[in-house]
Amino acid sequence: MKKILFAASECVPFIKTGGLADVCGALPKTFDHKDWDVRVVIPNYSCIPEKYRSQFEYVTHFYMACGSYIPSKYVGVLQYKLDGVTYYFIDNQEYFNCFVPYGDMRYDIEKFTFFDKAVLSMLPLIGFRPDIIHCHDWQAGLIPVYLKNEFQADSFFWGIRSIMTIHNLKFQGIWDVKTMKGLTGFSNDLFVPDKLEFNKDANMLKGGLVYADYITTVSDTYAQEIQTEYYGEGLNGLLSARHFDMQGIVNGIDYTTYNPQTDSKIYMNYDASNFRKKKYVNKERLQEELGLEVDKKKYMIGLISRLTDQKGLDLINAVMDGLVDEFTQLVVIGTGEPQYENMFRHYAWKYPNRVSANICYSDDLAHKLYAAADAFLMPSRFEPCGLTQMISFRYGTVPIVRETGGLKDTVQAYNEYDNSGDGFSFTNYNADEMLQVINYSKHIFYDRKRQWNQMVDRGMANDFSWNASKFRYEGLYNYLLGE
Repeated sequence: MKKILFAASECVPFIKTGGLADVCGALPKTFDHKDWDVRVVIPNYSCIPEKYRSQFEYVTHFYMACGSYIPSKYVGVLQYKLDGVTYYFIDNQEYFNCFVPYGDMRYDIEKFTFFDKAVLSMLPLIGFRPDIIHCHDWQAGLIPVYLKNEFQADSFFWGIRSIMTIHNLKFQGIWDVKTMKGLTGFSNDLFVPDKLEFNKDANMLKGGLVYADYITTVSDTYAQEIQTEYYGEGLNGLLSARHFDMQGIVNGIDYTTYNPQTDSKIYMNYDASNFRKKKYVNKERLQEELGLEVDKKKYMIGLISRLTDQKGLDLINAVMDGLVDEFTQLVVIGTGEPQYENMFRHYAWKYPNRVSANICYSDDLAHKLYAAADAFLMPSRFEPCGLTQMISFRYGTVPIVRETGGLKDTVQAYNEYDNSGDGFSFTNYNADEMLQVINYSKHIFYDRKRQWNQMVDRGMANDFSWNASKFRYEGLYNYLLGE
């Protein structure tokens, strides 16, 4: 039995702010439990829903210090089993009593330093010795550093391997060296340029990337991109140096959650055999619910996103008046930077029949939009993996994407000459180019309906479930274990 421990700051169904939580929730369930014992550890946030928290069982507790800024503190360990997976929760009221998992950066860095050391410290006490600890993003970045340094004094930890997965390189956990020394208890020799030092500060993700036995990221193209200056966020040199110990493995989506045939959140269920007759009902009902003009002939474009610079919203702003012509409706769901929230509110006021701005995050509404829209727009500046385009395929909705990261790996551009492809894409980060591709997609939608429907067929036939990715992770784990 091979033992793997996932360490992360969030995990579905307990706590979620982004795609990281989906990965940590869905991937462990897909392994064959006869051969693999995959467990997950996250902090015990007070904002985890009570229906789960009330069932957590006490395992043990102990006291632990990190550096001089974190003297001896209580660490509780709770556990809960769900779908055959054991989840551990690191408990400390002072750090994890919160409404949201992240807030003040300095404080986040302190609490995740504490979490990282607590994860390793609990292992001998709970009687679980993983062969591999799979660390996700900067919040778990110090686990490989502690493992290869302080914890080597204890033979229990000898031979435990670690993997660092980058979900988004933009976030790294950077603070000044003096504070990080006080938080971690690391010696001076770790704060040098080939270890944790980064532009005179200390960098948690960099520490993980230096000390982990292997690095993965969430798509092949992103793995290549982050070795370049444009996408490398200052770490491209280190990532290039480690490119032999690195690969991209594209994320999957949960095929039971996102299934138009059984989805209880949508107005009308359908599948690949009958979407031509049934899918439009979802469009008409959503138009009605959102106060848009009800007309199944309108070309409905969906956009579900964090409203940030990364997502290419400035491109939309540049061509919005041309985008929402009399044949087109745009439905937006998301929250984020005030400038983009207000931008979409403004266009919804200017074009009340054509634009619906839902400045919120509603899972129910998101499912309805996946089922209702004809196309989904993702003009990202960079996109490590992207799940929205995979979910769109599942619902027979055609993605329009910029060719970057996971978007480039998962969407095959439509070619009208040999009638191939399952979406539309553009290469440069340029608003006119984006608008041209959107207009081309409208032309296919209106003037070549048969080809459009065949494109939807191909999209719905794609397999972006976790099964495909799981085999690559199994291969990687076996390689690290020398099997």
